Amino acid sequence: MLVFRSRPAFLTRVYSTVAKRMEKHGVVPDVISAAPSEIAEVCYPSGVKVEQGNELTPTQVKDQPAISWGAQTDAFYTVCMTDPDAPSRKEPTYREWHHWLVGNVPGSQIAKGEVLSAYVGSGPPPNTGLHRYVFLVYKQPNKLSFDEPRLPNNSGDKRGCFSIRKFAEKYNLGQPVAGNFYQAQYDDYVPILYKQLGE
Repeated sequence: MLVFRSRPAFLTRVYSTVAKRMEKHGVVPDVISAAPSEIAEVCYPSGVKVEQGNELTPTQVKDQPAISWGAQTDAFYTVCMTDPDAPSRKEPTYREWHHWLVGNVPGSQIAKGEVLSAYVGSGPPPNTGLHRYVFLVYKQPNKLSFDEPRLPNNSGDKRGCFSIRKFAEKYNLGQPVAGNFYQAQYDDYVPILYKQLGE
């Protein structure tokens, strides 16, 4: 006999919160077509946390964060951080500029994943307002062979005009299983980041 159980109330509340925030800020549909059902916990070494659209500074997010979600230990995941507002939300001619891309992550062990694009913090140009920085986690069908260029954190080459939606389609990743996002605008750290990127 099949027994159908409804979604626990707390999961429904969490999902609706994620969906509402991503829809309110245009992450859906600018980056993804549907919001994930789980919040990815993202914590930076500076002590700040990503909380569904809160405003952080480039200084606070300059170092690679820790990220966790309800990962299955025997599964592989792809983790991405992308900015759809390059160079600005009003004129996103370089949408998306991806800041971080790691594939073949076993469970939630990011450090053991395959780094496709090393982490680069937020660098919104001056006078371009708030940019959205979106974290997405995809469950892979299996361990994958990626043919993407490997990008270091000291160059901005090949990061612009990216699409996590097209990347997910290319590797048959389906919809994201977890996500989160914050917003940031220019501060005094940005010129330091530009120098790191050789700009």
